[in-house]
Amino acid sequence: MKLFKSALAAVTVSMLALAPAAHAEDKGLVGVLMPTKTIQRWINDGADVKSQLEAKGYTVDLQYAQDNIPNQLSQLENVITKGPKALIVASIDGTTLTDALQKAADAGVVVIAYDRLIKKTPNVDYYTTFDNYGVGVIQANSLIEGLKARFPDTKPWNVELFGGSPDDNNAYFFYDGALSVLQPLIDDGTIKIKSGQTGMDKVGTMTWLAATAQARMDNLLSANYADGSRVDGVLAPNDGLARGIIASLRGVGYGTGDQPWPIVTGQDAETASVKAIIGGEQYSTVFKDTRELAKTTVDLLDTVLSGGKPENLDTKTYNNDVKVVPSILLKPHAVDKGNYEALVVESGYIKADELK
Repeated sequence: MKLFKSALAAVTVSMLALAPAAHAEDKGLVGVLMPTKTIQRWINDGADVKSQLEAKGYTVDLQYAQDNIPNQLSQLENVITKGPKALIVASIDGTTLTDALQKAADAGVVVIAYDRLIKKTPNVDYYTTFDNYGVGVIQANSLIEGLKARFPDTKPWNVELFGGSPDDNNAYFFYDGALSVLQPLIDDGTIKIKSGQTGMDKVGTMTWLAATAQARMDNLLSANYADGSRVDGVLAPNDGLARGIIASLRGVGYGTGDQPWPIVTGQDAETASVKAIIGGEQYSTVFKDTRELAKTTVDLLDTVLSGGKPENLDTKTYNNDVKVVPSILLKPHAVDKGNYEALVVESGYIKADELK
């Protein structure tokens, strides 16, 4: 009995000692809203942000809206009623959250737009993202590099353009960055857009759906290349769309000795697309280390909530139609068959076994 009482006393003392520490580590609730689970990168982003916030002592409410705008708005309104210290929001449509964010501001909630700019509201405090214009520049330069390497004796090169979702502000930065490189070559005749389709109003792909890109590529091929001419390159703004485009190309015989793969770009360094790059179907992608984006965002939030002053903010680039939102811009990297191991495998972003 004496031994039992001693053990019980020891457990009680241990619990009492731990209780204040656990309470001290509770820094409050953070709502994290991600757009969808249909794209692997957003699954990764949500998991990384959640785990890093929890490591710093925050409670996390992580929600995915499955690319449904009313769902995301409902999720946002719901989490605001729970009294969060902060919100991290990767918006589906950055123009639809104004009223809810006013409620957040009235409650003193810090709001960080995550990778997608929240527009038409003064109530977004910070924006964390990559150099999205630079992403487009990388894609276009990679496209040209691939065209020169694979089709050196072909001029003009037949190229088709795809854009991201028109309700995603980043899609315009990607497209404009790419066109800053491609437009001079279109103007001098080095590149021919055989379909004549340019501009986000014609080439945008709503909600980034691969099936939509595949269907549009099917139409482009039947309407413009049934005469036996060849597509030499496709500007694809992300990996999901690239894979849809490749499926369409495969369906009409590309990927053979007589009909080599066009140069197809991408973005996000998704495992399936890195495998496609290794296999020669996709030429390149853009690696945006979302682990670093998650870390940067969590560190920024923790600094602000701890009363600190964030450093190295970009205060010129991102105007959300109400104000310039202080931003942190991370650097993207071009990935192709020659450097994927160094960039995405050795960094631990993708395991080598996943690429077999």
